[in-house]
Amino acid sequence: MKPIPRCAELDKQQFQKRFFTVRQPVVMQSLTQQWPACRKWNLDYFRRVAGDKIVPLYNSEPARGKQHQHAAAAHMPLARFIDRLEAGEKDLRMFFWQIMKEAPQLIDDFEYPNLGMTFFKRLPVLFFAGRNARVNLHFDIDLADILLCHFGGPKTVYLFAPDQSENLYRVPFSFSSVFDIDISQPDYDRFPKLRQARGFKTTLQHGEVLYIPSGYWHYVVYDEISCSMSLRALPGAFHDRARMINNIVVIRTVDAVMRRLFGDRWIRRNLARALS
Repeated sequence: MKPIPRCAELDKQQFQKRFFTVRQPVVMQSLTQQWPACRKWNLDYFRRVAGDKIVPLYNSEPARGKQHQHAAAAHMPLARFIDRLEAGEKDLRMFFWQIMKEAPQLIDDFEYPNLGMTFFKRLPVLFFAGRNARVNLHFDIDLADILLCHFGGPKTVYLFAPDQSENLYRVPFSFSSVFDIDISQPDYDRFPKLRQARGFKTTLQHGEVLYIPSGYWHYVVYDEISCSMSLRALPGAFHDRARMINNIVVIRTVDAVMRRLFGDRWIRRNLARALS
């Protein structure tokens, strides 16, 4: 794994030339320093401003039978979830929690940086998890360029460019790899193609921002309790937008219909193809 470059200072022109136009990940170390979020976003603050909100939670198990592949495993108030994290919860994760819909007061705590990205400002989202929680290797269905703004304890992120997909055991009609794959400790006997995968790795600290280019695969390990917010820019190129629409309208719909019709038979078929 190559280390992801880190920049203490990075202006719009530098970011565009060195990273955005060539789709190269980078960690921006000082981008959030002036944001209220950088000093305010901790567990007690989230308890206070949004503790009564019911949040969807996801675990590390793949969907089974006729269950939708993105179905939540549980729902509970955010304050109760935070209590569980502090008590050692490491499986349940809060995923893609929409700030504008659920906690619009948080919008005053950050700003959209001037980096030449066209942000989808209606969709800033939060991710929360506890120590040793893991996020399966996947890429985002909307193919967004992402600024992952990190707060709390450290979190380790592994990235792979889209051209590495053939080595990552993508499951057909999904946007993830085989669930048993642990990128942090790969089992090369079971998954020999991983030996050929070329990726990047970094550990984010409080206040740092990771640029994840469109279509990049990511695998995440929460080293401590933490949260991250993603600011998303929808793909600008026509072919990327066409792929995004195909992902959302065609691939996801076909998978949902086939799961309802065939359940585990459909899932086993796709798993076998991923491993072939």
